[in-house]
Amino acid sequence: MTEVLLIERRNRVAIITINRPERRNAFNLEVAEKIYAAFKQFDADDTLDAAVLTGAGGNFCAGADLHALAQGEKRPFLPEGDFAPMGCTRLKLSKPVIAAVEGYAVAGGIEVAIWCDLRVAAKSAVFGVFCRRFGVPLVDLGTIRLPRLIGASRAMDLILTGRAVKADEALTMGLANRVVEDGKALETALEIAEQLSAFPQICMRADRNSALAQWDYDWDEAARREMEGGLKAIDAEAIAGASRFSGGEGRHGKF
Repeated sequence: MTEVLLIERRNRVAIITINRPERRNAFNLEVAEKIYAAFKQFDADDTLDAAVLTGAGGNFCAGADLHALAQGEKRPFLPEGDFAPMGCTRLKLSKPVIAAVEGYAVAGGIEVAIWCDLRVAAKSAVFGVFCRRFGVPLVDLGTIRLPRLIGASRAMDLILTGRAVKADEALTMGLANRVVEDGKALETALEIAEQLSAFPQICMRADRNSALAQWDYDWDEAARREMEGGLKAIDAEAIAGASRFSGGEGRHGKF
């Protein structure tokens, strides 16, 4: 049988590919379980710094496999815990994930894409809450992440209408971070992941964690937690980094 999830690595970057092109990479229970396990393993692996998530066959993900649901597949729709209907979307990872989006990232697929830290979209990519037309709700944090990511007004437009959003509009509203030529999303996402991997990791992860966690706290507590994480990075990396800068490294914006 064909493996529904492909996992490889390039240096310190994991590449995870949803491999159900015959269903536009829609998730059945097997995919949800395997992608959940794959990202748990990625987060625990000290030899990996970043991950790229993509889809095989020219599409990112068309959401939940409605054929499987219609045929009686039992999915654990649990209100608590870190296993979500789409598997990974409740996981709070300590390291960044970049979505490489070709083709469709719709319904649950857009929820998986916005779970990622960054999204690289091909010019012909399409985002949308296409499940609107079938009465399938957003239960993978789409109603929470979309407003936080692109603002309440734009999110409500997408959530209520279910309309298609092409890559150029997605870039304008902040849904996509980069738009590239068709067929280049994975290559560009890997370049970004390699760049992230080259940075001092304690500092980058502390800043990332603070930016994600601050939604849960009031201003004073968020500020306290930012400093708490920053102090660890200062002790572990910043002094050495300052010495490298003083010695001439990285001047004039050079990375």
